[in-house]
Amino acid sequence: MQDAVQGHVGPISTAAAVRGGQNSDIAAVLHRDTALPVFLKGVRGVSRRMRWLRNETIAAPLTGGLSPGVLFAEDVEEWLVVGFEHVTGRAASLAPGSPDLALVAEAVNRIGTQPGGSLRPLPDRWSVTDWWHKLAIAAPDVVDGWDVDAATRWARTFPELACGDRLAHTDLHGEQFLIDHDEVRVIDWGYPGCGAPWVDAAFIVLRLIEAGHHPGEAERWARAHLVHFTDGEHLTAFAMHIAGLWGYWAATGDISGAPGRAQLARTYAAWRCGAGRSSG
Repeated sequence: MQDAVQGHVGPISTAAAVRGGQNSDIAAVLHRDTALPVFLKGVRGVSRRMRWLRNETIAAPLTGGLSPGVLFAEDVEEWLVVGFEHVTGRAASLAPGSPDLALVAEAVNRIGTQPGGSLRPLPDRWSVTDWWHKLAIAAPDVVDGWDVDAATRWARTFPELACGDRLAHTDLHGEQFLIDHDEVRVIDWGYPGCGAPWVDAAFIVLRLIEAGHHPGEAERWARAHLVHFTDGEHLTAFAMHIAGLWGYWAATGDISGAPGRAQLARTYAAWRCGAGRSSG
């Protein structure tokens, strides 16, 4: 594999491992004496992680320059190795009053204008809609106090509402935005799709709540700054579907941070079923 990588990037002076990512077996910045650094990702063995890395190479040309460019991608025996443009910057703060919010809005709006091309349609990815019933079996204490049948009815409406032909990231949060002065790039395109542009705007609302915004404040900000934001039944269907899906993942898997994300999604879904629906 080392020979294959050097065949693309040339002589490497130093390699610095990158910590924090969990979806790659190798993540490193390759420094070269006579050229710009390269960010290398590698995954060994056919798996979901390999599919996610391959997705990044497919999505990059669709982002209009928002994502790091793909310099090379090669299957080497049981490895997939990808070299990306090395992008520097700090993660965005989504906290109330953060000056980063304007740049985040700019990036989300740009994503929503890009065609989704041949990426997997979001309705296909989210075609399973009975997550609440699955969750009730796996962790009945989690759904205590919820009307599981009503939540499922809402969740069933989501795939059709997510239909569209625009690019979607579907995993936007503060650490996916890298800010350098007044420029922003968006990284980690492992879960891209083709669908309605309001979906990424809805994910940002979730992350705004996570960062300290009241749900109503998060929606008001999105309504004022995200051109593809929507209201009403779209948001309630989204909230119910994601709360069921993330809740089931948290109850049945060993995914870092999943319990917190599941609680976040339930908080938003509960609000949408009360004050959210009446004010949306």
